[in-house]
Amino acid sequence: MSIEIQEIEKKKQNYFGYLQCIRNLPSVPLIVFEVARLLDNPMTSASELGKIISNDQGLVAKVLTIANSPLYGIPRRVSTIEFAIVILGFDHIKNIVTALSMFESFKSKNEANWNKKSYWLHSIFTATAAKRISDELGYPRSGEAFTAALLHDLGIAVIQRYFNDEFLKICSLSDEQEFRHLSAEKSIMGITHQEIGQFLTDKWNLPPILGEAILYHHTPSQADNNKELAAIVHLADYMTQRFRIDDFGWDNNYQLDEEVINILNLGDFSYFNKFVDSCEKLFRNQIDSLIK
Repeated sequence: MSIEIQEIEKKKQNYFGYLQCIRNLPSVPLIVFEVARLLDNPMTSASELGKIISNDQGLVAKVLTIANSPLYGIPRRVSTIEFAIVILGFDHIKNIVTALSMFESFKSKNEANWNKKSYWLHSIFTATAAKRISDELGYPRSGEAFTAALLHDLGIAVIQRYFNDEFLKICSLSDEQEFRHLSAEKSIMGITHQEIGQFLTDKWNLPPILGEAILYHHTPSQADNNKELAAIVHLADYMTQRFRIDDFGWDNNYQLDEEVINILNLGDFSYFNKFVDSCEKLFRNQIDSLIK
């Protein structure tokens, strides 16, 4: 092992140690437990579940935003949380509530190199796009694709909030040397936002399949257990850059893992491009609906 690799590994272990020791690192919100408890009972109604979710009006607003997304293709306006539950289904509502609760737990303030609205728009767009891609390709776990995609960049928010000096150095290095942010993270901290994201899913006892998709969302071909889920998140993330859908700059110079073509059975590169291009109008409608 080279000295450089040894240094990176040492940095990596140090930062994981810091994460373990952060006392105010958010734990699982109570609403996640309450929703899970209700869904364990097959007699639970949409009304009962809606009452629990309605205790958090911010969460209600976000769930309704998702339910009315153009990418979901629901023909009529979803105006109540109970109707959203009926339309989306209990399992997907559970995924949405879990992901949104975790996402909200890591809220941070704006600063020169961090715009929380851009981060939110990028995350929610990638999530709804991943759900749509899953449905288009017949992937059966579209709810998990939504959750993994919403949380795919959560590690960036953790770096910005808990390791702000390192965050600023990463931004500076990326600007000065035209590094990809991913390379700058590795250089400065020895770990990437992907690894931090997986750490958080482990801490929250979320399914390992979600952690793996987050860990490999830049390189899905390296995933061990479910390359498809990681590939769907990767493709949705890639599309935001290809279409220049949002202005979240962390993914500038995004590199496509071309193995997604084989992983998702998208034929050759020509067919892949046609599939991607066919999504552009719908995806632009989606981002327009979120900005309004």
